[in-house]
Amino acid sequence: MSRDLRLIIVSGLSGSGKSVALHVLEDLGYYCIDNIPAALLKAAVHEVHSGEGSARELLAVGVDARNRPKDLEALPGLIDDLRRQGVSTDIVFLHASDEVLLQRYSESRRRHPLATHGAELRVAIDTEREILTQINNAADLIIDTSQTSIYELADVIRERVDRRKSESLSVLIESFGYKHRIPADADFVFDMRCLPNPYWSVELRGLTGLDSEVIEFLNSHDSFIAMYEDIAGFLNRWIPRFEDAHRGYLTIAIGCTGGQHRSVCMAEKLASQLRKQHEPVLTRHNNLAHQRLHPD
Repeated sequence: MSRDLRLIIVSGLSGSGKSVALHVLEDLGYYCIDNIPAALLKAAVHEVHSGEGSARELLAVGVDARNRPKDLEALPGLIDDLRRQGVSTDIVFLHASDEVLLQRYSESRRRHPLATHGAELRVAIDTEREILTQINNAADLIIDTSQTSIYELADVIRERVDRRKSESLSVLIESFGYKHRIPADADFVFDMRCLPNPYWSVELRGLTGLDSEVIEFLNSHDSFIAMYEDIAGFLNRWIPRFEDAHRGYLTIAIGCTGGQHRSVCMAEKLASQLRKQHEPVLTRHNNLAHQRLHPD
């Protein structure tokens, strides 16, 4: 194709934030089509490509479980065909835990699209997960919105999806607390709970891994430095392999007990080092209040 065309396919579980993601992309200049039949995807791409417009065309489509099963099964192959034709294509899959989805439907009082004939909501969610398994497996980026506000999700779409350059690898290093939950969107998970814990210092307990006092405390321990050097060495060695494999996204989760001190400090330290050789590298702290993606 002669013009540079970018296609974002947004899929996932009902109630996980697909409409929010499409609205954000629309605000960013994408031509958005929600709930498109998968069989019509290639026709939509060619229609956008053949129309009058700028040198770069932006298209985002929503694909959900209401498609015919055979069309969903054929979708990964169809996307491979589009990529061979030069269409830059990302599949973004959104999901959340059953408990969160049940709560969201209870609060909104909306009906699940698969909850027909009085079917139980939990059964409908399980059915939808099964139907969308192949898209989930083919996704370039999986976003767990269980603990994500609509504003944080919008931030993810802007920073990781829209601003990712074609053929580049977007790296996210996120901190979390094991007492909350392990992020379901992580490709690698590293555990900091064996390291000295600033929580047990009265002076440091109310601070976070972003504060200089906590950073100084952790960097004074050989075990923290050794853990950092081991993880940094691992990532420096393997990130180029992911780039060679044409991966679009890599998510690294760093965990400690509460997600306040050790994991936050380690995530920022690793990101700072990786940015010397790679771009973009973003950080996110799941269990700090009012945290957003940070590119630097």
